Amino acid sequence: MNELYGMKNENEMLSFDEMGELRGFVEQLNVELLKNHRIDKELYEKYDVKRGLRDSKGKGVLTGLTEISDVVAYQNVDGEQIPSDGRLFYQGCNVNDIVSGLEGRKFGFEETIYLLLFGRLPGEKEFKDFLHVMEEMQKLSNRFVRDVVMKASNRNIMNAMQRCVLTLYTYDSNPDDITPMNVLRQSLELINKLPLIAVYSYRSYCHFRKDETLMIRNPKKGLSLAENILLMLRPDGKYTELEAKVLDIALVLHAEHGGGNNSTFTTHVVTSSGTDTYSSIAASIGSLKGPRHGGANLKVQKMFRDIKSHVKDWKDEEEIAAYLGRILDKQAFDRSGLIYGMGHAVYTLSDPREVLLKDCARRLSEEKGMMDEFLFYDRVEKIAGDLIMKKHRVQKNVCANVDFYSGFVYTMLKIPEELFTPIFAIARIPGWCAHRLEELLNGNKIIRPAYKYVGQHVDYSSMEERD
Repeated sequence: MNELYGMKNENEMLSFDEMGELRGFVEQLNVELLKNHRIDKELYEKYDVKRGLRDSKGKGVLTGLTEISDVVAYQNVDGEQIPSDGRLFYQGCNVNDIVSGLEGRKFGFEETIYLLLFGRLPGEKEFKDFLHVMEEMQKLSNRFVRDVVMKASNRNIMNAMQRCVLTLYTYDSNPDDITPMNVLRQSLELINKLPLIAVYSYRSYCHFRKDETLMIRNPKKGLSLAENILLMLRPDGKYTELEAKVLDIALVLHAEHGGGNNSTFTTHVVTSSGTDTYSSIAASIGSLKGPRHGGANLKVQKMFRDIKSHVKDWKDEEEIAAYLGRILDKQAFDRSGLIYGMGHAVYTLSDPREVLLKDCARRLSEEKGMMDEFLFYDRVEKIAGDLIMKKHRVQKNVCANVDFYSGFVYTMLKIPEELFTPIFAIARIPGWCAHRLEELLNGNKIIRPAYKYVGQHVDYSSMEERD
């Protein structure tokens, strides 16, 4: 069974250790690669290259227009930009109002999906009809689960999700039609199938690579996407009302964040080529997988495990500050000099998503008797911000971002770390789909930024003439 489905001992790609006598030649090629692909850093300044599509102050270069979401970190006072508490808007609606409006109700993520895709909040009847459509699409055939999800299990669930999304192209009778109506259908299908793909891929990984019992549970109609994720993931299928509520809010907060973030910009770039929806979403998943983007909350969790192992008294702020100082001085943890979860490219005084998720973390900590750990996170957050500003002599306020508490929240929800970034992808796919539709409806050119050639032209030489 393992040989058929799990790929447990099957390795088609050679490792360096398996290359034998070829390894020396490959290492020689690597030396050539490093020598011939280094570009003089001064050339970037000489030609005023906007590295990372950012200007000299770190502000994103304007490359497009959108009505889907707005990220606000400043107030304009007498023509001067003054840092302010961060605000995030989905289709013009403040995300704080969206979350507060969900008090006593579930299906917040579903309502957010409707808002992002259609540009307005739904009425009661149309939302009921929308939920019915969502329910009908929230399923995977036994054939797909057996032949695609269960075969070639992957230790990285993001890669498994990419493979499954690309394979869904084969199961679509009209995959290449990029008219808005067809792309909307595909978008809704993917939004509803991605939670199943993620959880089932994780279960496949646990069974075939960790020798655990295989458990596949179908989602139930009448439950929210958040509830069904917990239902499918947990062995007993049980969860509290607060747990489902917190996951629902977490999905809402991660659903969209402007057109300039790496994975959403990837959506625009790939969509502008005219390719199919499955290729576009798979590319965005690949972008989100990166540790500089969606994988950041995993870094935060690993960092906190390291801090806890070195700080004996969680209440001693001097001891905490001393160890955080060592991290910033590249003497501790991964020696990158970074305190993960702190700082944001846009937000200054606060990240509204972090503020809301921190409140969820507090409520969940109270329910689970983990307030000591929550208060430890709170102390690290306060100390780290001040420490970074002093150490790096930064004038701009350094606030915690959404990744600071998301991993802690997922841990309290008993979501395994392998699913941290996939949960982000599940939340973000409505945003990607909305941006894909916006690009198809408004874009009329393939996105093609310029790269300046700074190498040297050389004469071609025949094989006999080469050294």
